[in-house]
Amino acid sequence: MARRNAGRTKNGSNTRSKRPAQGASWVEVRQPTEASRPSSDPSAAVEPEALVVSHWFDSGEAGEPYSATIQLTGRRSDVQDRPGPADTFSQEETIEVVSPGSGPVSISSWVYGLNPGEWNVSGALVRAGGADRTRRSPEPLSPAAWSWRHWSLQTAPASTVKTRWALTAPLARIPAVIPGSYTALFIVGLIVAFAMQFALLASEQIAMPRSLLVSLLALAAGLIGAKLWYAALHPRESILKGGWAVDGFLVTALLVALVALVAFGLPIGAYLDATTPGLFLAVAIGRLGCFVTGCCSGRITTSRWGIWSSDRRVGARRIPTQLLESSAGLLIGVAALPLTLVHMRAIHGAVFVAALAVYLVVRQLLLRLRAESRRYLWQRSRLVSQHS
Repeated sequence: MARRNAGRTKNGSNTRSKRPAQGASWVEVRQPTEASRPSSDPSAAVEPEALVVSHWFDSGEAGEPYSATIQLTGRRSDVQDRPGPADTFSQEETIEVVSPGSGPVSISSWVYGLNPGEWNVSGALVRAGGADRTRRSPEPLSPAAWSWRHWSLQTAPASTVKTRWALTAPLARIPAVIPGSYTALFIVGLIVAFAMQFALLASEQIAMPRSLLVSLLALAAGLIGAKLWYAALHPRESILKGGWAVDGFLVTALLVALVALVAFGLPIGAYLDATTPGLFLAVAIGRLGCFVTGCCSGRITTSRWGIWSSDRRVGARRIPTQLLESSAGLLIGVAALPLTLVHMRAIHGAVFVAALAVYLVVRQLLLRLRAESRRYLWQRSRLVSQHS
């Protein structure tokens, strides 16, 4: 992903920004890579606490794109005397490009290193830029809440916010995100894939114990490959906290499966064909998890075809890349099932090859619609980074 010069937030944390593709209309955010942690408070080191708050504002109906600064201030409500260094905070985050017409925009913020308790938190928005390039007066921000029933952003009642254990901060409720949903739906997808594969293998009278072992080896290798592939594409992120790359899973799992099939003397083409419907139905289920987890999100858009969703920090109307890939997986899996059931013995393996080719084409097109542009290893030289 192309990067601009990093800045500093008011509380001293690093910032990072994304650049929109040419012609795209979306929101960019400088995200703190680490939040403020007051070093003078010994209790913060022993029992780290965090606040997670979400606010929202309307992007406006028309006009030139503008930048916006979100100013957050907080004070522990149960402090009677003079507050200590971890009893107050002030933090700024910058939304570099807001495009009017993209609808309501939410931003979720994480503040670490605070004393535990109830906090009064307020937010203000400063719009700058546009045609007049002026900096306007701060506008109070409303706390954000999400309605799954109406699929809409709403204003939450004004109330104090309670701190939580810092390690559980990523699990906090933010608009349009269900933490852990990807893991749950990934497991459901695996169950569907294995059940369908075993049923089709049984119809082909292929030895089940050895086939099961091949599938388990391919799954384990695929998960390792997905994690390492993602780490290679995102070297600045923690390998444990980072995501998973579908490309790495497919390549690694396929290679290990082919080696295992040859070693166990199993028919390669028939095995791959029997795997195809379940594999792509699992993709369809897993991408639904991506959508409500906030990963692999699409660019923010002003198009009416966009769907409001979040990237786990900024919520806005986006191109639903996860839902599009889920739909592609569903169509491929459903189309592959009857082709596999008719026992195309003369050309075993053709169903898998055709399905994989279609999926890879669709995936490459969808990668270009994501908020985070895909950057391959050969593009990661310092020379390219400096001029991107």
